[in-house]
Amino acid sequence: MIASKIKLYLFNQIFKYFFLILFIFLSIGWLLQVTRLLTVTNFINIDFIQILLLSFYLIPNILTIIIPFILIFGLLLCFIKLKKDNELIAIFSLGFGLKPFKETLIFFCFTIIVFFTILNFYLAPSIYEKYKVKEYDLRNTLDLNKMAFSNFLNLNRTTILDFSKKNNEYQDIFISYKDEKENIIYAKKGNIFLNDNKYNFQLTNGFKISINNENEIERLEFLNYTLKIDNKIINDDKVVDQNTFTIIDDLKSKNYLNICFKFFDIILILYVIYLFYKNNLKELKLDTNNNIYFSLSCISILIINQILKNSQITIINYSLFILIIVFLSLFFTNMKKKYE
Repeated sequence: MIASKIKLYLFNQIFKYFFLILFIFLSIGWLLQVTRLLTVTNFINIDFIQILLLSFYLIPNILTIIIPFILIFGLLLCFIKLKKDNELIAIFSLGFGLKPFKETLIFFCFTIIVFFTILNFYLAPSIYEKYKVKEYDLRNTLDLNKMAFSNFLNLNRTTILDFSKKNNEYQDIFISYKDEKENIIYAKKGNIFLNDNKYNFQLTNGFKISINNENEIERLEFLNYTLKIDNKIINDDKVVDQNTFTIIDDLKSKNYLNICFKFFDIILILYVIYLFYKNNLKELKLDTNNNIYFSLSCISILIINQILKNSQITIINYSLFILIIVFLSLFFTNMKKKYE
């Protein structure tokens, strides 16, 4: 009965500090994303409420990145506080040894892994896909007449627009678009408006350069030129971003590399918890040097993992690299303990 109460107490303490660090990290990550999205509103005048609502769709994706980091600081903060309040010594004095700590960490680990697996393999990609669709649709409901300038705006997948405005007149208009050729248009001034789901460009005093598949260049100078480009919405196309692929999508497309990324994310969570037990908790060594070693070891591997995931790497090389650095970390931890 006493052992059960101790384990419940430890579990509650771990989760309390886990959610404390979660709130801090998630708030910082979310605010950074909101700030990034707000930079768009500075020149395209999208309503702040729309940007705020859009940012909430990023939270699950942020969680998949920050949860391992939250574990590092949540565990450290929890057990440092328990040691400072002499609660660790009190539990040991009852004669239970490490058993309550091991069983609590195992149950906590199981809970986090279940939640993280559901989030990483299905929920986060599904919600992130909705974010990409809503972001694209939002950018394509722009009122160009309210914009003071453009910053190489993507009107659709094949069209980029840039311009400046003076006295409510479009000037220095740059358009890059693809049809059967690659086309670049520059005009000193003109008019731009949306009609029948098409962008209409009435351009004055400029030139057009077209490059065909054989790299032949055609140049056209004009005094007046009219161009119409379809305002295609992303709903008509599949979002091409591996962050939007659920486990079902990965299996259907045989994207085993993406599955491997998600699988090793779980392995790294297990690694963080095991290293904390091995390096800090097993012998109740929560001094500054041990805490720094644990933190730096975990953070280094997590950062390397993120870099590898964003690089062009094969599934074999990625798996070997992660396994090697995890093995080396555990090896050096054992050697460190041996010579202490």
